[in-house]
Amino acid sequence: MKINLKFYSILSAVISSIGLSLCESECMAQVNNSTVKNFEIEKFVGKWYELARYDHFFERGMTNVTADYTLLDNGKIRVVNRGIKNGKKKEIVGKAKYPDPQKHPGKLAVSFFLWFYSDYYVMYVDKDYKHVIIGSSSDKYLWIMSRTPSVSDAEFDTLLQIVKSRGYDISNLIIDRQ
Repeated sequence: MKINLKFYSILSAVISSIGLSLCESECMAQVNNSTVKNFEIEKFVGKWYELARYDHFFERGMTNVTADYTLLDNGKIRVVNRGIKNGKKKEIVGKAKYPDPQKHPGKLAVSFFLWFYSDYYVMYVDKDYKHVIIGSSSDKYLWIMSRTPSVSDAEFDTLLQIVKSRGYDISNLIIDRQ
């Protein structure tokens, strides 16, 4: 009797695990996080203003968020994120790398702690590099950024429609009007 109970407990755990994996795969399939096919890092570097984002513990409560990207001589990218939290200016310095520009032009990797890198997918950038939408391999990360602290309502609506057309839930966005 104990063997059967143990067997069924293990079987139940395996089936549950498979079911969760299928659900996660199905949920991920609903979001199009493909990256841009043409990307010029030299045009991308510089200052970006966050217009909207999904909530994350590392930015929770932040406003007036900006990201500065500087291309270094060694091919790495210096990343400086700034914002205001509880009335105080905050800053974190990180690094980014561009692992395979030929094969995956819109995929970068960003790190703010030791050698732990996270996906950084450039999913949309306009031809003038004035607006960008960033995601990752997970549907839990999303940023909409601009070269200017604010954009017209029409420009913002266009960016929201791009995000929505990719399957992201725009009701989850935190708007960071600068």
